[in-house]
Amino acid sequence: MNSENNILLKVSNITKSYTEKKFLKKSVKNVLNDVSFSLKKGKCLGIIGESGSGKSTLGRILTGIENADGGIVEFKGKNIHAKENKYLKREISIVFQNYVSSVNPKFSVAEIIAEPLTIESQLKKDEIQEELKKLIESVGLSEEFLQRFPNELSGGQLQRVCIARAIATKPKFIMLDEAVSSLDVSTQVEILDLLQKLKKEYNLSYIFVTHDLLTITYICDSIIFFRNGKIEEEISDIKNLKNIKKDYSRKLLNAVIEF
Repeated sequence: MNSENNILLKVSNITKSYTEKKFLKKSVKNVLNDVSFSLKKGKCLGIIGESGSGKSTLGRILTGIENADGGIVEFKGKNIHAKENKYLKREISIVFQNYVSSVNPKFSVAEIIAEPLTIESQLKKDEIQEELKKLIESVGLSEEFLQRFPNELSGGQLQRVCIARAIATKPKFIMLDEAVSSLDVSTQVEILDLLQKLKKEYNLSYIFVTHDLLTITYICDSIIFFRNGKIEEEISDIKNLKNIKKDYSRKLLNAVIEF
């Protein structure tokens, strides 16, 4: 397969800045500076950086939530921010760190998962019910969970519900924004294993944004080290992780791997 045809998401020269007000004075803060990379079909790319590095802003731009000042994000070869390509966003989902605030507490699990289906799909009511049963089981929960409410679920169970919602419209790309950071270690591993399983079953591609390198080494095929709005270093194959060269990358790596 042509390498260009194998690329699902292509990011070219993305820039982003914000105007800050301090003591009646305005200043411009550059958050993203000439960021370029690509995501291959069926792969998981990890973006790691410390708080304030710009990785979350990048995530919002990649999913079409926010616009860049400059550069282009192409999904399946088309600019996702162009008005005529709005339909592409149906094939993009996101799973947030804060699973509690990302759901309506008054909604049942069935209503939470059905949200994107009722908006985007052409399914009839009985077809949606059948799809909900498949989705809840695909994330490792039984059908009876569909009648529960968020306050009746553990953190891991609620994040599974959020993942079921994310895959409901059968997207090609899912942004995982610190998706396991709020969970205990054993639950993190369970969710990461689930994400690996779903990636194969649904032929998904992921970008995993996090500050935790251990998580990235568990699930990702390649890694970008992000610092001050720039790509500090890029590792195209996780097997070559120990060959990193930049001091910043090594500092993050030394926290979890002994050289």
